Amino acid sequence: MDAGAAARIAAACAPASFAETLEVGAGTGALTRALLDAGGHVRALEIDPDLVAILRDREDLRAADIVETDALAYDYAAAYGDAPWCATGNLPYNVATPLMLQWIALPSPPQRIVVMVQKDVADRLTARPGTPAYGSLTLAVGFAMRVRRAFVLGPDVFYPRPKVDSAVVVMERHEEPPVAVRDVAFMLQVVRAGFAYRRKTLANSVALALDIDRSRVQAALERLGIDTEIRGEQLDLDAFAALSGELGS
Repeated sequence: MDAGAAARIAAACAPASFAETLEVGAGTGALTRALLDAGGHVRALEIDPDLVAILRDREDLRAADIVETDALAYDYAAAYGDAPWCATGNLPYNVATPLMLQWIALPSPPQRIVVMVQKDVADRLTARPGTPAYGSLTLAVGFAMRVRRAFVLGPDVFYPRPKVDSAVVVMERHEEPPVAVRDVAFMLQVVRAGFAYRRKTLANSVALALDIDRSRVQAALERLGIDTEIRGEQLDLDAFAALSGELGS
């Protein structure tokens, strides 16, 4: 990415506000440099050994901790514990979703996540119920974080130019859960189940995915006053939390 885009991402992350800012996929160091300029301590993860060598040779990046590792295998809990930290980076399509879900599942998730992702991933993160992009990722991330789209970047700020637009998404950790849930893990199972078979009704999808009787799901929906023929994409987080409570009782 170019220096201007890197500076905008660094400003959104505000690294001086945290004990450490962690960058995933440092590449050639454009964002690493911008994060250092914005203040604070920076740890940059990079899996490519050739790029790691370039990063470590750059005098202007000496203040950063360059770590050669796979971001999906890195032990974030051991590295940060309860310390406040921000996670950032330009996330490849195949890494973005599993990595964000890994971060928000930590005992102490990042207080802020500022990531550049393909625009369709950003659409899923910020989607509203009843829209095509709305799904389990929307709900899982929304339970842990407040999410907003910061800005969109076209292909011209990258070399080589990608074929799609990218978007920067800012996520802030909720101080308190947005909904009351007795069993968070089970609620997230119900959420995933609700979208496992998108062509089916919610009752059918949940019953198939969780291997429970369809009539039990329908009865839970009836007790909540929800149409038994509704589809998962029509339910918001409150409704999924209520449904998980009924099914788990």
